[in-house]
Amino acid sequence: MMVRHTFGKAERLKSRKSIDALFKEGQRFNMGSIRVLYRPVAQSGIRVGVGVSARQFKLAVERNRVKRLLRESYRLQKQILAPVVEHCKGLDVFFIYTAPAMPVYSALAPQMEKILTKLNTILAKESN
Repeated sequence: MMVRHTFGKAERLKSRKSIDALFKEGQRFNMGSIRVLYRPVAQSGIRVGVGVSARQFKLAVERNRVKRLLRESYRLQKQILAPVVEHCKGLDVFFIYTAPAMPVYSALAPQMEKILTKLNTILAKESN
């Protein structure tokens, strides 16, 4: 059976209240050109948001392109975080791209894989 790699409405972090709480109370780490903020929550499932600095990318077209690349690299590799759902009830994650250069998907995908495996190990340690 084929696995469907979707990124539906329920998986998107959109609530201003949730995003503010994530930035205030969440933990963070940097890996390469991506800063990751995460916070275990009571709501079930994993919700993800992406962001890009307007200082780094002046044109909205460029910011939207970077956000699309981030979402796509997460969407295709989100199964790495599947064990996290079993350990903790829910998780909010926010990815911020910090490098000044336009990313290439072939470089962004392995970086996202490293981030998700690190996040998986961090959350597994916290749950024990």
